[in-house]
Amino acid sequence: MEKKYTVLDLFCGCGGLSKGFEMAGYQILLGVDFNEPALRTYAHNHHGSRTLCGDLSASETFDAIDGILDGKRIDVIIGGPPCQGFSLTGTRQFDDERNKLYLAMIETVRRYKPQAFLIENVPGMATLYKGEVRNEIVRRFTEMGYNVSSQILCSADYGVPQIRKRLVFIGLLNSEESFQFPEPYLKPEEYVTCEQAISDLPSLEHTLGDDVSSYESGPLTEYQKLMRGACEILHNHKSIDHKQFVKDTIALVPDGGNYKDLPEGVGESRKFNMAWTRYASNKPSRTIDTGHRNNFHYKWNRCPTVRESARLQSFPDDFVFLGNKGQQDRQVGNAVPCLMAKAIGVQLHKYLKNEE
Repeated sequence: MEKKYTVLDLFCGCGGLSKGFEMAGYQILLGVDFNEPALRTYAHNHHGSRTLCGDLSASETFDAIDGILDGKRIDVIIGGPPCQGFSLTGTRQFDDERNKLYLAMIETVRRYKPQAFLIENVPGMATLYKGEVRNEIVRRFTEMGYNVSSQILCSADYGVPQIRKRLVFIGLLNSEESFQFPEPYLKPEEYVTCEQAISDLPSLEHTLGDDVSSYESGPLTEYQKLMRGACEILHNHKSIDHKQFVKDTIALVPDGGNYKDLPEGVGESRKFNMAWTRYASNKPSRTIDTGHRNNFHYKWNRCPTVRESARLQSFPDDFVFLGNKGQQDRQVGNAVPCLMAKAIGVQLHKYLKNEE
């Protein structure tokens, strides 16, 4: 791509969206978030970008953004603002204080007038209050001159070894043309599986591993080659020291099984839907969570490591997560899968114009 369009990433977390857009050829100028551990990871991995720890509902944060950008043109604004307030208020109270972070996303687009914006959120927002919330979001951006499209995307369609669905809004400024979301790259029978994604990583059967270690074998699949790239050091591949009863219990669960496969009287402490779930080796993983320890490796009797979860989120192996184990798990689980973000970024590039 000849032109490197510039990006501002709001609610950036550790930077899954930013990484995907970098892969697609964009220049990320700034990532903004209120979570300092996630921002440290962002800064460590996005070397050409600045970071800002700030509350996006506060006016001084916009002043700080102005200072960092120093008049630079922003071509695209991306972000995934939290939307907890909508489930309580509905659209009749769209401007409720509880929705201030979503309103901050709208305000940022209004202030900087990028050529395009991207908002991602949970699929449930599409039908919340019979679609009224989604319609209100579209209405507000339309009033600012944006042609807005929205669609629920599945990450596995774009080469991510995970079934993760997200609602994505794309707005194009002063455009008669609506954004057409990228067609799936893969059919369901072609999806990248858990085994294809992480089978080359050390088993950690007799060790907990370490934050920095080494590969024990070469890549076994094309996806593993893609994730390794030129990386020669294995980061964040460290296991939890499970209690023996946990290891003994999960040992009784077959590949792809859950608590329903346990003998009567075993694992009684966990009986909810996701309890004692092993990933299926021959399928993509379920949605990566933020470390609640309900999902287990398809083969080994332990939770996935941060690196394994990162692989299932399509973070390349040279993307290093900082902070303690809980913070790293939250960073990975809250991120947008990089390859899905890349697919959107590549498609969006077709609609942008060189305004220099």
